[in-house]
Amino acid sequence: MKYLLDVNALLAAILAIHSRHQVADTWLRRKLLATCPLSELGFLRISTNPKAYNLSMAIARQALEAFVKTHKVEFVPADLPAMESGAHKSEAVTDSYLAELAARRGMKLATLDTCIAHAAVEVIR
Repeated sequence: MKYLLDVNALLAAILAIHSRHQVADTWLRRKLLATCPLSELGFLRISTNPKAYNLSMAIARQALEAFVKTHKVEFVPADLPAMESGAHKSEAVTDSYLAELAARRGMKLATLDTCIAHAAVEVIR
């Protein structure tokens, strides 16, 4: 099984200072992983935000690139039309999109979020 990492899973997997880093790091061992533009952009946005991790953009990009190379992460285009994502409320738009993108590619969406209701979701524990 291949796992599309959502933003919070990607943050936890890459950043040793993330509170769930050890859980994510242990979980992803020997797993086939994927990212997409939304998860990568979300990682860059949050990891460089002064109110979050405050990394420089250069350091955040280097960390993401190193993670992708080390884990042989597949890049999946975000080619699912937005109207096919099935979100029923604004808070679920991105989660629904990522879960449906993963499902359509025969993957699971790997997340730390226990509130995403979709058959293609696997919660990292």
